[in-house]
Amino acid sequence: MPEIIYHHYAKSTFAQKVRTVFGFKGLAWRSVIIPDRMPKPDLMPLTGGYRSTPVMQIGADVYCDTQCIIRELERRFPEPTLFPGGSEGLAWSLGFWTDKVLYTTAVALVFGAVADKLDPGYVEDRVEHRGGALDIEKMKAEVPQNRGQLRAQLGWVEAMLADGRGFVLGSEPGLADVNVYFVLWMVRRLYPAPDQVFGPFAKVRAWEGRMEALGEGAPTDMTAAEALEVARTSEPEPSPPADSDELLGLSPGAPVTVIPDDKGRVPVRGELVAAGLQTIAIRRQDARVGEVVVHFPRAGFQVFEG
Repeated sequence: MPEIIYHHYAKSTFAQKVRTVFGFKGLAWRSVIIPDRMPKPDLMPLTGGYRSTPVMQIGADVYCDTQCIIRELERRFPEPTLFPGGSEGLAWSLGFWTDKVLYTTAVALVFGAVADKLDPGYVEDRVEHRGGALDIEKMKAEVPQNRGQLRAQLGWVEAMLADGRGFVLGSEPGLADVNVYFVLWMVRRLYPAPDQVFGPFAKVRAWEGRMEALGEGAPTDMTAAEALEVARTSEPEPSPPADSDELLGLSPGAPVTVIPDDKGRVPVRGELVAAGLQTIAIRRQDARVGEVVVHFPRAGFQVFEG
């Protein structure tokens, strides 16, 4: 199988989610460090405009969003499973809480606490990424409120672990744990007084240690130029049997546009390859890499004809 090529940067919270999956599954991967803000000239040829971090590349197949990346890793490397005890549905749905509500609360807390140290260029990029104003002064004023909101949600995690289980859903780690851990990883590293957040939650703190022990797999460095050359000299893998989209009336070969529904709303255009229940794949051409197939999740993304 072609190598896993991972486009990310060290401080990216969502990139950490997948790095933890690499550790859980004991995977080797190639690390391509990308900028933490636009422009990202060596990523755009692969994604067609999708700008969020992280992105995974395997040959000429490009996987956007952690949902899509993790789903593909589980498909290719099913053992150990991310869904012990048949927890797939619960783990994915839990991720919508952690990716949106828990993460948003944590970001507001961290940004408010370190507002005076933020790089103005980074703030400007985050505003563009969000598609709206970022009220730093409001975040500063609401640090106590957001700390309380975050601790309330950590109380739920503490309750999940209250019976002595080692992980969120039982004795084995899985995606449910990864979904919670990546947000706490950010708070632990960026919030100036983490004991104010984690102090009351002994079981959460012990669980954090078990999650950190999973590691991040075995990365080796790769340059962006090397990654683009891999895409240029590879062909996309055969897709699953092509599905028509019964809701949108789209068939393989139709021109489509895919757009995230929350932030980073840059349209990616291509030719529909397959549209399934959970993923959508589009084929596109780029002068630097030739033909690539870009994969997106369905949940959290909008698809339009044309």
